[in-house]
Amino acid sequence: MAWLHSWILWGLVPVFLAWIWEGFVYRRRSSHGLRQKTELWGQVDFRKVRWRSRLTYISFIFLTIAAAGPQIGTRVKPVERKGVDLVFALDVSESMNAPDVKPTRLRKAKAEMSQLINHLKGDRVGIIVFAGASHLYLPLTSDYEAAKLFLDAIDTRMIRTQGTALSTAITTGINSFLKDSDKHPVLVLISDGEDHEGQAIEIARKAAESGMVIHAVGIGSEKGSLIPVVNKQGLTGEYKRDSQGKLVTSKLNESILRDIAQAGNGIYVRFDNSLANYRKLLNAIDSMEKETISTHVFSEYENRYRGFAFSSLLLLILALALPTSETIQWRRFHG
Repeated sequence: MAWLHSWILWGLVPVFLAWIWEGFVYRRRSSHGLRQKTELWGQVDFRKVRWRSRLTYISFIFLTIAAAGPQIGTRVKPVERKGVDLVFALDVSESMNAPDVKPTRLRKAKAEMSQLINHLKGDRVGIIVFAGASHLYLPLTSDYEAAKLFLDAIDTRMIRTQGTALSTAITTGINSFLKDSDKHPVLVLISDGEDHEGQAIEIARKAAESGMVIHAVGIGSEKGSLIPVVNKQGLTGEYKRDSQGKLVTSKLNESILRDIAQAGNGIYVRFDNSLANYRKLLNAIDSMEKETISTHVFSEYENRYRGFAFSSLLLLILALALPTSETIQWRRFHG
């Protein structure tokens, strides 16, 4: 049981105090022989007087309860959701720290993803993080605020196994969707395209055959950039070097990402230093046919104030209908 305006229940306190005080006064006056004075007023039925008082107080009690908005029990409410199941696979390898896209590739990707999430309507969203390995970071949810909180916490130190395993990310994306026939699964792969395995295109093709759509997002520049090394405190130190001590330059590999998008029946989008890159992805998602993909049943309290309000009115009418006061007045002026 719950209340819409529980503070109104404090109004019951003066009602009960007044009722108790009236009973105390009535008993005190009765003990002093007040009933002997009824000869001046006629044959007054004090039991009816007491019942009128009781009905009036109970009426006020019910009225206060009704005003507080009682909610009792549950009501089944079907809610239909139209949209798609959208999973982001975000590259968190060290190359995503490159600053050729400002402020860094990763921070730019997170900003664009956040904007896209803000414009979703009815879609569920999930997040996969990957580097040399991948895992489901956020399962599918319709709580967009929670999704953005998880997104903000992502950094390039989340996965110790370095590299860029695009095929592993796509496989994890396939497994993250529930195997329901009425779903519209969409995977958005966001990376600089440095694939270290080489099986991503074939896996994307097989995923598309099963009904999944895979969009690919390239982030970075063809010229490339050195890769800053981030220490445990999150501060930028030296730049990454290979086994021979030479500085490593990370370049965007658009060709493989385009091939993945084509194999996955999706589109390729590039995140660069311009604003609102996410709109191309959003348009592609909005253009999909969005049928009812799930029906949730929510239980909620049902408002029950009407019964208390009706009871209050009925009791008040009964109290006023008792003929005690009319009998007194008639005998006073016509007796």
